[in-house]
Amino acid sequence: MSRLPELSLFFPCYNEADNLERIVADAIAALPLVADHFEIILVDDCSTDATPEVAARLVAAHPGIVRTVRHARNQGYGGALRTGFAEARAAAVAFTDGDAQFRVADLARLAPLLDPQTVVVGVRTHRADPFVRRLYARIYRLALIVCFGLWARDVDCAMKLFPTAVLRDLRVRSDGAFFSAELLLKLRARGIHVAEVGVPHYPRTAGSPTGAKPSVILRAIRDFWWLRLARWVAPARAEREGRALR
Repeated sequence: MSRLPELSLFFPCYNEADNLERIVADAIAALPLVADHFEIILVDDCSTDATPEVAARLVAAHPGIVRTVRHARNQGYGGALRTGFAEARAAAVAFTDGDAQFRVADLARLAPLLDPQTVVVGVRTHRADPFVRRLYARIYRLALIVCFGLWARDVDCAMKLFPTAVLRDLRVRSDGAFFSAELLLKLRARGIHVAEVGVPHYPRTAGSPTGAKPSVILRAIRDFWWLRLARWVAPARAEREGRALR
């Protein structure tokens, strides 16, 4: 296993009060095996449950290790990822979701492949999601292959590791579920290699998923076709569209 000198790990969270203590405990136990120095960032996307209160308790319990950032309004999954990348202070940055469906210790599977020109993304070996979500994912993957030539096996797997420097001045337009695909497409356009590693996936035991909501899917479809059409009409301009991650 290759240990990282330093790592920023962030969790995008929306109404995950019942999961926060578990994921932070998991991170604090596992990260010393992954990185020499680390920080944990909780990105609260304007939760309406007790997420802010639980996050504040965790920050108080782990000063200098855990910090939280709260959106004043809900910005969507991509918006939470955007904030996490912007807040990261270490030379490497990783994220996994606040729903506790991944184990932080599995970042050790990704770390050996990280280098200055390589990002490492997880692939769920046995996806613990309902059939409908798995069906959507298969259709989405086929659409990304056909329309963009993006052959990533699990583009939305919420375990990814990046050298922070590759994100500098990278612009992503989507703030929704298309964010991860747009990010990988724009990294590829810069010549960044994407390595894939199998990781376990666990059933959600608390909180409610939002990824299959019609509004989330429609927003992703809109962003998908905006980028596809923009790349046909003005390819160079399409790569410059969006807000910089860092």
